[in-house]
Amino acid sequence: MARKPNYGYEKRQKELAKKAKKEEKKKAKLEEKEASSQESSEEPPEEG
Repeated sequence: MARKPNYGYEKRQKELAKKAKKEEKKKAKLEEKEASSQESSEEPPEEG
């Protein structure tokens, strides 16, 4: 007898992958923001 697909499992795996991808994007964005703020704070103020 053929097994029927477990759609609940597939859905859960898809959701977990989506969540992981979202977290990666959030982390990358946060790191980029921190890097840009460090660059601006390291530069001495221009005096003219």
